[in-house]
Amino acid sequence: MNQSIKNIIVFFFCLTLPLAKSFAQETNRVLDIFPKGTKLYGNIAYANDTLKKHELDIYEPAETKDSYPVVIWIHGGAWMSNDKYADMSYMKQTLKAFIDSGYAVASIDYRWSTMAIFPAQVQDCNQAIEFLNKNAQWYRLDKKRFALIGFSAGGHLANLVGLSNNNTVKDFYADGIKPDFKIRVVFDFYGPSNFFTLKGNDSKDPQNPINLLLGGTVADKPELAKEASPIAYIDKHDPPFLIVQGEKDESVNPDQATSLNTRLQSAGVKSEVIIVPGAPHYGVMFDAENIRQRIFYYLKQYMK
Repeated sequence: MNQSIKNIIVFFFCLTLPLAKSFAQETNRVLDIFPKGTKLYGNIAYANDTLKKHELDIYEPAETKDSYPVVIWIHGGAWMSNDKYADMSYMKQTLKAFIDSGYAVASIDYRWSTMAIFPAQVQDCNQAIEFLNKNAQWYRLDKKRFALIGFSAGGHLANLVGLSNNNTVKDFYADGIKPDFKIRVVFDFYGPSNFFTLKGNDSKDPQNPINLLLGGTVADKPELAKEASPIAYIDKHDPPFLIVQGEKDESVNPDQATSLNTRLQSAGVKSEVIIVPGAPHYGVMFDAENIRQRIFYYLKQYMK
């Protein structure tokens, strides 16, 4: 692309950006959670189509810098509900801490299992992150410092993206081409890691979240269940992991977290697990100061 065309693109981008930002601010349900002055780039189409589930939001600190390290937020919802605003309402202090500490937050949407079965969800996550990577200059993002944080189904997807990032799994990429981005650290909040031991994997109910995701039971779809299990991709080159799990989680059995941690450590990957006493599957108990301190320890160590 020659310089004159680049200049034209920049001109139109700058011309339309204020209108896009104004509309996004009016429709965004969580902007008031963030510190005053947080800049929002909302409802950005990342897949070159008009599908609402192919949009992302970028939140940046009020202070303008040349670039911001990025925490990429992947929401939960059993792979079949919620959107890019989910999980933020009970993680308010952690979100504020990201922005106050100079990090951008990019929250991504992905197709529900009721729209498309696996691997559509991980394809969307990889495509969204690659969009951030390719367009880092437009949004002042530091593409050398990407972290993932995911919750429940989003934790599963964060695990899967992070662990498969140094592999080449063509099924995980919308166009079959491996993206260029690199993940520096993964924060997994109660995300499934192994479908063969996940609670409910033996259910024959067609509306069971696992069955909706895989398009059948684990027993009927063993190869797909293995492909969808993050533990299948563990090796010594994986990024560091901080795993957070509720002791009383009624949806994701806690040994999903402890076994993932054990497998990572056995492979030589920096990893630790925090079991939150008495905590259920999600909620404000995870927005705790001790957890936040460990998150920022990992960010300072591995996002330098």
